[in-house]
Amino acid sequence: MSEYLKKAIKTPESDDSETQKIVERILKDVRENGEDAYLRHYGAKFENWSGKLILTKEEIDEIGSTIPDQVKEDLKFAYEQIYGFAVKQRESMQEFKTEITPGVTLGQRLIPCNCAGCYIPGGRFAHAASAIMSIATARAAGVPFVIAASPSHDGKSINPAILYAASLCKPDIFMMMGGTHAIAAMAYGHFTGRPADVIVGPGNRFVAEAKRILFGQIGIDVFAGPTESLILADATADPYIVAIDLMSQAEHGYDSPVWLVTDSKKLGETVIELMPKVIADLPEPEVAEAAWRDYGEVILCSDREEMAQVNDDYAAEHVQVIAEDLDWWLANLTNYGSLFLGEECTVPHGDKTSGTNHILPTKKAGRYSGGLSVGKFIKTVTYQKLTMEANRKVGAVASRISRVEGMEGHARAADVRLRKYFPDEEWDFEVYQQKQ
Repeated sequence: MSEYLKKAIKTPESDDSETQKIVERILKDVRENGEDAYLRHYGAKFENWSGKLILTKEEIDEIGSTIPDQVKEDLKFAYEQIYGFAVKQRESMQEFKTEITPGVTLGQRLIPCNCAGCYIPGGRFAHAASAIMSIATARAAGVPFVIAASPSHDGKSINPAILYAASLCKPDIFMMMGGTHAIAAMAYGHFTGRPADVIVGPGNRFVAEAKRILFGQIGIDVFAGPTESLILADATADPYIVAIDLMSQAEHGYDSPVWLVTDSKKLGETVIELMPKVIADLPEPEVAEAAWRDYGEVILCSDREEMAQVNDDYAAEHVQVIAEDLDWWLANLTNYGSLFLGEECTVPHGDKTSGTNHILPTKKAGRYSGGLSVGKFIKTVTYQKLTMEANRKVGAVASRISRVEGMEGHARAADVRLRKYFPDEEWDFEVYQQKQ
């Protein structure tokens, strides 16, 4: 049985009821009162922003051009990796048609949604990579109209790196707003006349709650919570690298859980000893200190099979394996948002530039969902076409099953075709009819 060398003293949660009330009020205001009054009101209230709410392409390019050339090259590389992987994802999805029974043509089409909204968080960090993760993926999926939204980070403008990253992906509209009101603006089609079919992108608890409430009216990527990272490490792992990697994810937020699962007590104890030191070395260690103190865990297991089971129970957003026999872990782990195999592959590589998407499921949603991909923007729809002769079998079976289920109207829709197409044949339509 596994045991805790260090156990979390808190679990990630927020005042959901209060958050829900605030978000519902803002959504109602924006839905009922339109663009100027309430969107400008909330921009001034939450972002100290009273300027333009829609940036032109020229303004995006002008502001984005102010970043250093090396940053431009780095963001271009990240774009090529992320967009390139998304294109390969799209190519892996196939339309097809088949004829399982003669005369019955069945098919699958892949249709991009008409309008996507991409939210790019501002806040403590300049999330330039997030702009690429969402907008480039929508473009790779073939979405014809893409809206991007991001808040002012200082009441004056948007971080130039975010705008440059967005410019690489070519959104059709860029809204200078954030929070719940930005989600509402995209969902209700303000400024564009095009309500978003899907809204994606990470954000704070108000953004996440707005997406949750609107889900059904719109599609969303994932139900998001605080960033989570879990490391699976055996005795061969370098404890200093393990500690650094845990620290790198703890800096996301005060309530960001980081977990180490190991079959080596020595490794676990060494990492616990190292964590305060690597965190204290950060320029601003307070966030990571709180996350590790309150939410960090070290779990000792008897063997790798038990480690894999603990992993699947946690179903973490990011799972990193620093252990022998990486192929075994790839074959045996089933629950995670994204998997990072080997010491050479740290979670920040995927967060920024390796090519996979960093918008991933949290709160154990990795049990049933992956992260953002081109598939989130594409409807997989089916069609069918029957010959007259195929009705002889399909229609008769449909009629009988309908009567077994007590659905007489359904049965008669099949019956009328059988009588029309095969007028010289007799059909015992009532044989399966339920007696009332």
